[in-house]
Amino acid sequence: MADVAPLYETYMRAPLRFTRGEGVWLITEDGERYLDFAAGVAVNSLGHAHPHLVAALKDQADKVWHLSNLYEVPGQESLGRRLTEATFADKVFFTNSGAEALECAIKTARRYHFAKGHAGKYHIITFEGAFHGRTIATIAAGGQEKYIEGFGPKAPGFLKVPFGDIAAVKDAITEETAGILIEPVQGEGGLRPVSKEFMQELRQLCDEYGLLLILDEVQTGVGRTGRLFAHEWAGVTPDIMAIAKGIGGGFPLGACLATNEAAAGMVAGTHGSTYGGNPLAMAVGNAVLDVVLEDGFLEHVRDVALVFRQGLAALKDRFPDVIEDIRGEGLMLGIKAKIPVADLLKGVRAENLLAVPAGDNVLRLLPPLTVTAEEAREGLARIERAAEKLTAAKAA
Repeated sequence: MADVAPLYETYMRAPLRFTRGEGVWLITEDGERYLDFAAGVAVNSLGHAHPHLVAALKDQADKVWHLSNLYEVPGQESLGRRLTEATFADKVFFTNSGAEALECAIKTARRYHFAKGHAGKYHIITFEGAFHGRTIATIAAGGQEKYIEGFGPKAPGFLKVPFGDIAAVKDAITEETAGILIEPVQGEGGLRPVSKEFMQELRQLCDEYGLLLILDEVQTGVGRTGRLFAHEWAGVTPDIMAIAKGIGGGFPLGACLATNEAAAGMVAGTHGSTYGGNPLAMAVGNAVLDVVLEDGFLEHVRDVALVFRQGLAALKDRFPDVIEDIRGEGLMLGIKAKIPVADLLKGVRAENLLAVPAGDNVLRLLPPLTVTAEEAREGLARIERAAEKLTAAKAA
């Protein structure tokens, strides 16, 4: 009998087996080096084997790994305080993933209204093209049929409206509306940024109607766009925010942040997590913030992002048959392709550059935030070679 793969067949995996990483590089088991501009889908915020993260994890591993939340965890208090001091938030709940952080955000919003005596206010307005995770609730929030199909009835309480349409948002508000949930830049949806004006209008609507503004900064947060969090560019503050990915630098870690007011309904017994906030995760999360909050770090992200974006714009002008547009913010950039994005991904991978496909025929470029201008130019050179070959192939 032939060997049967022991894993669920839910992934379209590339035939690459990496065994080591160094900064922005990944090395296969046979020694081939790849420039990693996927970063584990924006997770490896400080690249691979960052010495400060490695030291923090090793140090904590010699002490205690897991406690659950039966006891106080000093690392939670430390990381929680640093996150609240750096943001709008007063309270933090730690999770293991972005989907869990979004689940907590949704529950926090619903519980807020319940605690105020409005149990019927549980509907949340979301947007076309959104992606908020793979749980039953978060696929309903995202509203994309390809993720919902086959998993039974869609979880109730989510109303999807067109992206960027403030009139549609206003029309969707009812007595049952609890809040508005949005990504400052849609990741899976094709690197579509929300305009500053639209974000400001959402904040005004929430204030006017007594709703909670909930931000999904799982992919955009922790420096990815050149600010600590992407909503800062619009000069607004949310009531609730979900984060993950970059805050753990590769270790599973997420968090839900909220104001005192928004979190008031989340009293003892209303929510929990066995693994969330474990000492290993807290050690790594604190180590990530040590680096990201250093003077000059976010300025570095902005500087390299400018080099990268200008280079991509030049490639767009040179290869109009391959590149239709450049999208995104900071080091969360996307190439909207004129050819099938799968062909562009295959082309850059042939040049030993790793990237991530997204919706709307877009290729995501998500290098570690520690990437240098020189490494960004190396990435551009590899994209250029791929574009040259793809243009020649198209002409032939």
